[in-house]
Amino acid sequence: MDKIIRWGILGTGKIAKAFAAALREVPDAELAAVASRSLDSATEFAKEYGAKRAHGTYQALADDNGVDVVYIATPHAMHHENAIMCLNGGKALLVEKAFTLNRREAQEIADLARQRKLFVMEAMWTRFQPAILEAKRMIDMGEIGNVRNLQADLGFVANAGPEHRLFNPALGGGALLDLGIYPLSMAAFFLGPVKGASGYGELTPAGVDMQANFVLRHEDGSLSACSCSLNARTPATLSIGGDKGFLRLHGRFHHAEHFTIVLNDGTEREFHFPRIGNGYAHEAMEVGRCLREGLLESPEMPLAETVELMGVLDQLRAQIGVKYSVD
Repeated sequence: MDKIIRWGILGTGKIAKAFAAALREVPDAELAAVASRSLDSATEFAKEYGAKRAHGTYQALADDNGVDVVYIATPHAMHHENAIMCLNGGKALLVEKAFTLNRREAQEIADLARQRKLFVMEAMWTRFQPAILEAKRMIDMGEIGNVRNLQADLGFVANAGPEHRLFNPALGGGALLDLGIYPLSMAAFFLGPVKGASGYGELTPAGVDMQANFVLRHEDGSLSACSCSLNARTPATLSIGGDKGFLRLHGRFHHAEHFTIVLNDGTEREFHFPRIGNGYAHEAMEVGRCLREGLLESPEMPLAETVELMGVLDQLRAQIGVKYSVD
């Protein structure tokens, strides 16, 4: 139970750096290795974040016997190839979102993971934030009654050129996969499985979604209204309504540290649950817990749900006219 989890990080970009910084705050974890397509980049990253080894190829990290689990931090168009390679190398995985470009790719990763009996989890860090977990617990206890409605938005203005991963169709560009996965995942987390989805989008000249709005129908008949945007700064709030009141997450909801419950009689209560550091430590701690307990999936972010939600994104992309070469 005291085993040190030896992490490898595949990629050296912004999200990889945030995760490496967070690992310093995770008990019984060490950054064993980092890989980049450039040895110089990997070496610089290793020096800055204390990785023991630097690899100049991704394959070298997949083959590194001193690594227990790999965090895949490349652009999501590369996740499928990177994940299959690392699973074939015998590595457990934490795969950054969006998990893949489509459901087919996600299913192939899940199938191989089960075949190889290796742990895989989508890096939906929001699900492991203390405030989010407490909000879910209180909703499940009936604090706002019978939950029927969720509203969530996430948007910022991306000042990047058409070649950037956010806007390049070859790299899986678009608001849905980069930002829409957050409100979608949270809607499923709070309201349950998605049984229907309808969306509208604004497309770039290259054919990826600059922004999208979508409505979800959940298994129990409840509804979610979600939006994501790369050309508008939105409040990034999330609220959940029940017949006794509503709960609202404050700040940028995907890493909220406090929330408010407002009941029908006007009473209002505010709750604070700080995260550790930049917030990425919580998902790393969950991976460590699962590995130590011999689990192949996290009950908080199971693979089947990841695959299903990639399928919902496929549906929404088809409706608004976004198509990738791997579809």
